[in-house]
Amino acid sequence: MRRHNRHRTRHTGRTVIIATIAAVVLAGGGVLAGVHAMARPPAEAEVRPAASSGAAQPAGEGGESVPTEASAADRDQELSEALGTVADSTDADFSVAVLDTASGAQAVYGDGTYDTASIVKVDILAALLLTAQDAGRGLTAQETANATVMIEQSDNDAATALWHSVGRADGLAAANERLGLTGTEGGDGDLWGLTRTTAADQLRLLRAVFGADSPLDATSRTYLQGLMGRISDGQDWGVTAAAVPTSDTALKNGWLQRSTTGLWDINSIGQVATDRSTYLVAVLTSGNTTQAAGIALAEDVAQAAVGAFE
Repeated sequence: MRRHNRHRTRHTGRTVIIATIAAVVLAGGGVLAGVHAMARPPAEAEVRPAASSGAAQPAGEGGESVPTEASAADRDQELSEALGTVADSTDADFSVAVLDTASGAQAVYGDGTYDTASIVKVDILAALLLTAQDAGRGLTAQETANATVMIEQSDNDAATALWHSVGRADGLAAANERLGLTGTEGGDGDLWGLTRTTAADQLRLLRAVFGADSPLDATSRTYLQGLMGRISDGQDWGVTAAAVPTSDTALKNGWLQRSTTGLWDINSIGQVATDRSTYLVAVLTSGNTTQAAGIALAEDVAQAAVGAFE
């Protein structure tokens, strides 16, 4: 995975080195050339599931208590309070979901649906890997080439090709049922960038990618994690702001300017590490006046969300 050695502070509007892409409906993330860091795949997270009942739960591994429904509500409230300043500072909408992989504790802020833009490319590749698993085969050379540039460089043509390979929205829906996503609806036709999703669903997707309890087998998970750990220079913003400066990260971002309003959707999902723990984080935003403002908001949200668990 990429190691971020530059010092990160709380961003309130930093200059973005990504060139602004044309406002087309399909553009869920532009193609940027970049030097790919040779990196190892991220260590697979031991994701402990949160309890679904308010009843007392048995102790987990090491004698830790499995989180209860009541404590989950408390964590949601704590997350909401941690995000208060961020919410007060913007007119844009946002939602975030975060999971502490060490304890299994998680929290969600906001339940709205958002355009995925290019974060759907992780979902597309997960669907393709499930298809290949079912057939008892690996990816073809062409599928591998498309998957690499789709994730590492956010190539849209590669995404469209693989969108067709998985059966477009219907195929994505079938895969998502197996992956546990319940609030995601694929875009019409070839408009994969207009897939609608929730932060909670994106956290479920991250659990399937980084956790062992997943319909994706170990080989598929390691492959997808590795690609997310080699995002091109200039596209490694977003949830990485919550990581300590030298930690490993794995992510996928999405950015889309809506032609109807001129406003930006900016999203970031991935795994980040701090000195305390490793987190899965999904940040969705919409209604940003500029791409730079949306990236700054996504980073502020990620930092505040992880900070609520620190």
